[in-house]
Amino acid sequence: MVVSGAGGGGGRGNTKALTLQVLNGRWFMMFASLLIMSAAGATYMFGIYSSDIKSVLGYDQTTLNLLSFFKDLGANVGVLSGLINEVTPPWVVLSIGAVLNFFGYFMIWMAVTKKIARPQVWHMCLYICIGANSQSFANTGSLVTCVKNFPESRGAVLGILKGYVGLSGAIITQLYYAFYYDDTKALILLIGWLPAVISFAFLRTIRIMKVTRRPNELKVFYNMLYISLGLAGFLMIMIIVEKSVTFNQSEYGASAAMVIFLLVLPLAVVIIEEFKIWEGKKVELNGGSDLKIVTEKPQPEVTSDDLSRPRETLATTTTEAEPPTASCWKTMFRPPDRGEDYTILQALFSIDMLILFMACICGVGGTLTAIDNLGQIGTSFGYPKRSASTFVSLVSIWNYLGRVMSGFGSEILLKRYKFPRPLMLTLTLLLSCVGHLLIAFNVPNGLYVASIIIGFCFGAQWPLLFAIISELFGLKYYSTLYNFGSSASPVGLYLLNVKLTGHLYDKEAKKQLAASGLVRKAEEELNCAGGECFKLAFIVIAAATFFGTLVSLILVIRTRKFYKSDIYKKFREAAQAAETEMAMADQNGANPLETNGRSK
Repeated sequence: MVVSGAGGGGGRGNTKALTLQVLNGRWFMMFASLLIMSAAGATYMFGIYSSDIKSVLGYDQTTLNLLSFFKDLGANVGVLSGLINEVTPPWVVLSIGAVLNFFGYFMIWMAVTKKIARPQVWHMCLYICIGANSQSFANTGSLVTCVKNFPESRGAVLGILKGYVGLSGAIITQLYYAFYYDDTKALILLIGWLPAVISFAFLRTIRIMKVTRRPNELKVFYNMLYISLGLAGFLMIMIIVEKSVTFNQSEYGASAAMVIFLLVLPLAVVIIEEFKIWEGKKVELNGGSDLKIVTEKPQPEVTSDDLSRPRETLATTTTEAEPPTASCWKTMFRPPDRGEDYTILQALFSIDMLILFMACICGVGGTLTAIDNLGQIGTSFGYPKRSASTFVSLVSIWNYLGRVMSGFGSEILLKRYKFPRPLMLTLTLLLSCVGHLLIAFNVPNGLYVASIIIGFCFGAQWPLLFAIISELFGLKYYSTLYNFGSSASPVGLYLLNVKLTGHLYDKEAKKQLAASGLVRKAEEELNCAGGECFKLAFIVIAAATFFGTLVSLILVIRTRKFYKSDIYKKFREAAQAAETEMAMADQNGANPLETNGRSK
């Protein structure tokens, strides 16, 4: 029994209740996910510290690109994290990810600083694969959970969370300058301990929660978006200033403090929104009367998995047994309608998934090849050594802008104009061809422009890919299907980076070495200078990306009718049915007591 009145409670009690409301609410969980994502993109910083690995361990470009492949393999093959997340709460996935992150990058740091004996190549491949695999655990634990907690705003959720992943490279760069100044080897240690600490701090916060519809939900995401745009703008200004002015460590410390402030600022949005929810609950509880006795009646939680079931089953779940279902092996070639919950096998063997996978092999593989080779491309083209961090920061910021623009933009275009997300993916792939050609033909200062275009297109592809998967194949097995979609990246990276770019780079480098008459020692790195080092490779990458553009057009044609329909209708109806049922249960439980109270 709860007794509430107009004069009940006190300032301390209200503060405590509001604090609990904030800490236990969906929006604080969203804020925690933002912080986890802001440190989860260390894999995009490979271009900064790869030169240390290459010089200290004496690798050629093919070996370095092999490391890059295993980095991306670990980051994007998250099927294990998806399967674990299907049967365990998110805190288990986040804990495993934190441990893997620290172990992998700590061992790389030990090797580069020569605190351990020179490891074999397969050892380094294993270390970087383990460290990078933590990113898939962080994504699965926090991002997939947020999508399930905000099913009607999945485009905004994916856009802003993946946007912070894109910004993480620039964020960590500023923190690295403040903590270690210009010691690029220490950067490896930083990206080992920082994400692990943040994940452990929010283990209890990230969880599947009750889904309740609120009319201003998208507005809250926009407020968070505006803050993230301010963060991106500040980082862009710092990149421009740092390129022309030499900072000391204390000045970098002031810059890092501002970055931390902007990272924490979304907490104000969370508190304001939770205060509104709390006030609304107080009004509903009081009901306009001075004294009201309400019976507390536990209600079943309604999660996004419940929302994927038909409306009629919500009221009968506890009384009617579910009919027996056929084996997933027998139904894998008999998928349901698009938008319904596919089984894992139905999704993996569908033509739509095959087309999407092929397009992303070309698109994501090509852009990531450019990102991972930015340091070596800049060196070959004659850019200053410090420009490597400039390129990485530019990629990070435009990676962020691509993610939020594709996430929020595709959501707006879809809801207002029925503009299909696969068509936006097609346009993104087409734009990325321009960046590849700028690198191929070594346009003067074109690497800066290429970094912007490639960063934007690389970022834009991820929210589109993950939103399309959730819309076409449902949310029931989203944890696993999300990670399967990510696995297109290492496939493309292996073909375009290791087998193509690294091989052609080393071939040109050996040609230059033979022409100079010098002999390379076994422990020396193999370098190439000039525009020919990457020209043929990026012409081929541009052609492959254009092929991916044509493939994605097939998906646009196949799904045009689906995207013209109201694809979120079932989520609205299910949420409304759940709210109506809970309101009726509250009313039926409270009326008898209220009547007796008045008669007395």
